[in-house]
Amino acid sequence: MTTDFKILVDEPAKKTPYDNPKSLEFNFRAKRFQNVRTLIENAFSEKNQIRILDLGGTEEYWKIGSNFLEKHRQNLKITLVNLEAERVKNTELFDSLAGDAADPQLLAGESFDLVHSNSVVEHVGSWERMIQFAENTKRLSKRYFVQTPNYWFPFEPHFRTPGFQYLPTSVKVGLVRRFQLGFFPRTPDLEEARDLVEHNKLISARQMRRLFDDGEILFEKLAFLNKSIMAIRAG
Repeated sequence: MTTDFKILVDEPAKKTPYDNPKSLEFNFRAKRFQNVRTLIENAFSEKNQIRILDLGGTEEYWKIGSNFLEKHRQNLKITLVNLEAERVKNTELFDSLAGDAADPQLLAGESFDLVHSNSVVEHVGSWERMIQFAENTKRLSKRYFVQTPNYWFPFEPHFRTPGFQYLPTSVKVGLVRRFQLGFFPRTPDLEEARDLVEHNKLISARQMRRLFDDGEILFEKLAFLNKSIMAIRAG
């Protein structure tokens, strides 16, 4: 069934790490944006007006490329897609739709000059939904940039617990029910805890290569370890 979309605007943004250009999170993403910028410039070499689809993205995230976006604001539009539409302030540059990034009918018949996704594929749920997410990414544009934290990096970035991703599911669920971990409050309800664990599953470079088999796989490093994985198709 085709997803109905809605556009929401004008809700004040909350404070995030993107508000602090000196934060570690901001600096990592700003360096990562150089890959995105190259893809955007490649699209501009073909046409004057381009459309970017950001699966699971936010307006705040794009602060990492604010100077570049400001320079080209008259010539591009960024569409954010989330399960619930994000409220955006800059409606000239952004619009926001409600939709499931793993829905096979997502934006059927549409095409974009770049599909972008930052730290989202690991949240969509089952492996089958990850496959559909990847298929949507490849279908909706000839260019894409998809980033995800690396399963084999020892620090789990969502639950903020070293090695959490290597634990059996039953142990992870038990910990989530008993403790506040990372971004998540303690979740005593069994089904809610299982759902939380199911929708925060890191994937490996091998899995990213299976999902994005027509793209180039690159790594973002911290202390000589592969912190995150990027799949890029330049078109």
